[in-house]
Amino acid sequence: MTGARRFSQAISEGDGISIVVPVGDPGTARAAEEQGAEALALHDAVDSVREATSLPLLWRPHGSPDRARAADADACVLTLAELGGEDGELEGAYSAVLDLGLECAVEVRDDEELQTALERVDPEIFLLAAGDGGDEGPLQRALDLLQDVPAGKLAIAELPVSGRDEVAELERAGMDAVIVPGGNVAELVGGNHFDV
Repeated sequence: MTGARRFSQAISEGDGISIVVPVGDPGTARAAEEQGAEALALHDAVDSVREATSLPLLWRPHGSPDRARAADADACVLTLAELGGEDGELEGAYSAVLDLGLECAVEVRDDEELQTALERVDPEIFLLAAGDGGDEGPLQRALDLLQDVPAGKLAIAELPVSGRDEVAELERAGMDAVIVPGGNVAELVGGNHFDV
């Protein structure tokens, strides 16, 4: 699959929820793909990761979209908490991402940030950062945020999942993807058991 919509297609096609795995080296990227991950998250530039996997890459660090392009990513994350001031920084960064031919996910932590993102840039992809979730816990917080994501938009949860049951609950609620910590990806996607 090539083209500017590679990441969104990977997490929206097929049945069920997509697993996105953070990777730090080519071996981990290959293992994640073998176990059923549908995309990879980069927290830093990783040499030879593009050669190691056919999966789309989501650039997760904060900073310039140029760094995402240099890392050969397909999409990058903009964090509303860092760019949400009234100075137009969010709009400028969002346009820069799209101008580079990348897809853009906007990270939001609560309902207010989600509404602000919709009003100011209307992104196609939301990254729901549940944090510790406060009294509700991160899973419930992500599920609550999902209810406010408009139909037709893609939603990715980022939270520590403890097993297939939590992934299944996110899937039933309509979450498109979940970024999981490295570990037993195959168990989370319901396949064979291998460690990443």
